[in-house]
Amino acid sequence: MRQIVLDTETTGLETSQGHRIIEIGCVELFNRRLTGRHYHQYIKPEREIDAGAQAVHGISNAMLEDKPVFARIADEFLQFIGDAELIIHNAAFDIGFLNYEMNMLRPGFGSISDRCHVIDTLLMARAKHPGQKNNLDALCKRYGVDNSQRELHGALLDAEILADVYLLMTGGQTALSLGGNQSKNEDGGDQNELRRLAPGRKPLPVILATEEELVLHEQKLAVIAKSSGDNCVWLRE
Repeated sequence: MRQIVLDTETTGLETSQGHRIIEIGCVELFNRRLTGRHYHQYIKPEREIDAGAQAVHGISNAMLEDKPVFARIADEFLQFIGDAELIIHNAAFDIGFLNYEMNMLRPGFGSISDRCHVIDTLLMARAKHPGQKNNLDALCKRYGVDNSQRELHGALLDAEILADVYLLMTGGQTALSLGGNQSKNEDGGDQNELRRLAPGRKPLPVILATEEELVLHEQKLAVIAKSSGDNCVWLRE
């Protein structure tokens, strides 16, 4: 299955105030694997960028002066996403801006979501982790995704980070393939083939719990059993 992880940056927060898209970043997944294909484009918005928005993404009007307007990149963007499933964090925001741009360009276009199924990872995270912070930085911390380069928001970098978060949030396995197409090393070997340990290697040490640790363990299980109404799974026979 082909999926596109997508993010945008904009001149401000509201299309009702005429704000526009200034950056689109997409990365491609196929059967839950990053393919290496991506789409990235800066866009001249033909209006000023709000100071608050610029503080978030660091993109200025001067940086976009020689970039194409949305009308020039619309077809290549639509061709890249095709009818793939879109994965977006806070999808209502990005889809709203994409729809705004497309309907200004082509009245009656409708919605991107009419062409592509959309997965909102923010809604998914809220359902999975209720009552917790679920912005992209919080999810990176929760799932151990390196976002150390994310000093400012950037559409392509955020899409790459979100791809890792999504794969971990929806299964935890991002590399191992159990069948189907497999990628190759430079020498032609399978990157996912099993690697056997040397037969002459030293055996791994086995460290047994001490008597004191066993007593503490039993005491902890007793506490769990009491607080759960004798429903401690570790004490079941």
